[in-house]
Amino acid sequence: MELKSIRLEVPEHGNIIVGQSHFIKTVEDIYEAIVNTVPQIKFGVAFCEASGPCLIRVDGNDDALKKNAVRNAEAVAAGHTFFVAMREGYPINLLNCIQQAPEVCSIYCATANPVEVIVAETEQGRGIIGVVDGFSPKGVETDEDAKQRHAFLRRIGYKR
Repeated sequence: MELKSIRLEVPEHGNIIVGQSHFIKTVEDIYEAIVNTVPQIKFGVAFCEASGPCLIRVDGNDDALKKNAVRNAEAVAAGHTFFVAMREGYPINLLNCIQQAPEVCSIYCATANPVEVIVAETEQGRGIIGVVDGFSPKGVETDEDAKQRHAFLRRIGYKR
């Protein structure tokens, strides 16, 4: 077995979601979940099929983001994984609806940070072991840091 670290391409001014699923209808179900939850969002989704023709299945409403999702899927090349590249919306608005798709098993990350996927490669294929999302902590927040966090969440409308 060989371990690899693969840096994903996060869309400029966007986010990505990486997860694992188990069925070919993943692409269509994630598409429907996204547009039914945040209709104005721009996105692309790619799903790595793990049997049969083993194709990367693709959908979305933005060609550049569909290409981004495909590039990430090709780079990781792990069966039954999916990649959502998005703009004009945030993962916090989509995670519940994506996780409610019957075939979605787990979400590895949802981020705008630099992210690396840790992949194990065997003779059979590849699988995601985990992700490195962003950077290591530099310390513990102070009272002033907490005030700034509270103010930020209220300024962007996530808290009252």
